[in-house]
Amino acid sequence: MKILLLSDTHSHLDDAVLRHVKWADEVWHAGDIGKIEVADAIKKIKPLRAVYGNIDSSDVRSEFPLDHRFSIAGLEVLMTHIGGYPGRYNKRIKEVIIKNPPKLFISGHSHILKVQYDHKLALLHMNPGAAGIYGFHTVRTMLRFEIHNGEIAHLEIIELGKKS
Repeated sequence: MKILLLSDTHSHLDDAVLRHVKWADEVWHAGDIGKIEVADAIKKIKPLRAVYGNIDSSDVRSEFPLDHRFSIAGLEVLMTHIGGYPGRYNKRIKEVIIKNPPKLFISGHSHILKVQYDHKLALLHMNPGAAGIYGFHTVRTMLRFEIHNGEIAHLEIIELGKKS
């Protein structure tokens, strides 16, 4: 199972992103989608799992949840937009993670790409950074990986270049 993980598109979707969408079996978006048309364009190409973020309007919020917990290919995943990272989880989500830790915890919001293992909770945290052109980040980023029998393999950072 090939996964493309992105976040913080802030209504921006271009060929640099879409080229990678075509590679994936599924696309996961960790919030701040922006316009619903971004999600619709991705869904025309590949299945999309997403959560809404703090900038998303009611049309995005009506289609996607705040938190999305699911199992795929033997991997338990929890995705939210504002989640923090190991040692600095968002208060709201920290209680959920401690009570029932997923194997993979995904968040966005910071625009900072980060992959970090939480040894206390035995989970992997991923934040793909920001694929859009709005925000303080300088380089647009995403992550792609494969899932084999509940394990993450072939994790790659995708740099889409500097914001224009």
